Amino acid sequence: MQDAAHDPLPVLETPGLVTRAVALCSIIAAVLLLGVHVARLAQSHGGVSWWMLPLWLTGMLVADFLSGIVHWGADTWGSEAMPVLGKRLLRPFRVHHINPDDFLTRHWIDTNGDVGTIVSAVLAATFLIPLDSFSGQACVTFIIALAATTLPTNQVHQWAHMTSPPAFVHALQRWGVLMSHAHHAEHHAPPYVSNYCIALGWCNRALVRVQFFSRLERFVTRLTGAVPRADEAR
Repeated sequence: MQDAAHDPLPVLETPGLVTRAVALCSIIAAVLLLGVHVARLAQSHGGVSWWMLPLWLTGMLVADFLSGIVHWGADTWGSEAMPVLGKRLLRPFRVHHINPDDFLTRHWIDTNGDVGTIVSAVLAATFLIPLDSFSGQACVTFIIALAATTLPTNQVHQWAHMTSPPAFVHALQRWGVLMSHAHHAEHHAPPYVSNYCIALGWCNRALVRVQFFSRLERFVTRLTGAVPRADEAR
């Protein structure tokens, strides 16, 4: 662990102008692609139907669960020295756990750019799914819900670190639509191994109840011999 009395808390580097421009373009592209797919779906189907609701809710839950898997993986395995993933994925999570308040200084473009890039790629590939059948329409409905929930994941995460988030966000947190400051604070409390899901926070209680991530860690260790959070012991 870092000695706070002698070592300054780590911070993420501020992205350059080109990196920020690419991030902004990715966010805009993701939002536009979401709109295009909603329009395509509405045109092909003729409106909203009852069967879309369970698919939409499923997409939201899957997005929340996947955010937990990615968060758990970045917190638990590998090293910042790994090529590509170390700097782009692992380092932001590792810095965040040592210095959570640094997240509050991040510009919204920097906060959401990487997720925007991934969501844009997924939505671009979604054009390959034809909408002339029920299965195609159902698949695209699910993907739209998944993408729409995934895109603001880091923004929801940042809001959960704010003691005074925007009023509409606070209302959504109070109603349980988004994870609250108190809910996410449990992740940053010892032993730092719970509440990994950050897109919405809906899956956390169930996963904690069944000890999902601790069991998954034991399985990975038995399978590979890797030690969870090994870099923290150095």
